[in-house]
Amino acid sequence: MTGLDDLSPSQRLDALRARGLLDPAQVAALAGGVALPLALADGLVVDGDEVILPLASESPDLAPAVADAARRCRGAGGVQTDSTGTLMVGQVVLAGMAVPAAARAQVLARRGELRGPCDAADPALGAVGGGLRRVTAHLLHTDGDGPVLAVNLIVDTKDAMGARLVTAMARAAAPHLESWTGGRAVLVGPANRADHRLVRVRAAWPADDLGGADLRDALALAGRLAGADPHQAATRNKEVMDGITAVLLATGNDTRAAEAAAHAHAARRGGYVPLARWEVDGAGSLAGTLEVPVPAGIVGGATQALPAARACQSILRLRSADHLSRIAAAVGLVAGFAALRAAVARRG
Repeated sequence: MTGLDDLSPSQRLDALRARGLLDPAQVAALAGGVALPLALADGLVVDGDEVILPLASESPDLAPAVADAARRCRGAGGVQTDSTGTLMVGQVVLAGMAVPAAARAQVLARRGELRGPCDAADPALGAVGGGLRRVTAHLLHTDGDGPVLAVNLIVDTKDAMGARLVTAMARAAAPHLESWTGGRAVLVGPANRADHRLVRVRAAWPADDLGGADLRDALALAGRLAGADPHQAATRNKEVMDGITAVLLATGNDTRAAEAAAHAHAARRGGYVPLARWEVDGAGSLAGTLEVPVPAGIVGGATQALPAARACQSILRLRSADHLSRIAAAVGLVAGFAALRAAVARRG
């Protein structure tokens, strides 16, 4: 579906309704249920499917920029995605153990016993195929303290973002871990690093569709500069997150969790690097790739409580939480391209 830019707001709603993407009960909520402006962008192809994007953002330029960038990569197939799935981590940190290394060994030896109490913390998750998948444990050392033991519960949260689910499981596991280790649980809750919930996306912009070979080469150079300078990396990552956050906010998701996970991923090797990479490929196109954690859900919390969030999910025709994460990451890559192109064009 293209041509939304040429329609008035009421005509856009009519067009969506005609496609079966909105029902009348949702229209008023869609227009007024999000405090920030809610815009629609079309033209993006993700994994072969055209997607209409509801974007909640204070920026008046984001939606038209995303739509323009999406159209420029359509001829090369749009955006392709893959992901590591819907795994989230709940964490129990234990202190006060007499022999920390022995405590860790005890946890690893008995970790299979945690499945019962953890899965019992949310039986509905198990009914849809989710639940505890594995348990890891590692010792942490801080200045002035003895070693503490961090136990990670890696959980498939399916269509939930999962923060509350993994917290419930961590609370269920904590008494067992205290009994086995002789320590005390000092921290129990989610780990927002989300490093088991990565999305990887890629797209190519033919030189003729982005403004010529000179501009293509300037964009590739700007991408390399972001890899060398954390100031540039922070700017480029903010532009990527403009797109991801707009999708997540429109669908009622926790944008702060996504921002925290993304920036932690950018700093995972000790420095701070760009999430997206840009290079000229063998066909002479500008190829963009992005790897980013996108914790998101379509059940639970505001995703279902807010009528506007439900309407935006309907517009996206979501099949699962993983589908939402892939779309959000695709928008992040396209938004990053649009902002980079605008910055380079301004300098030129």
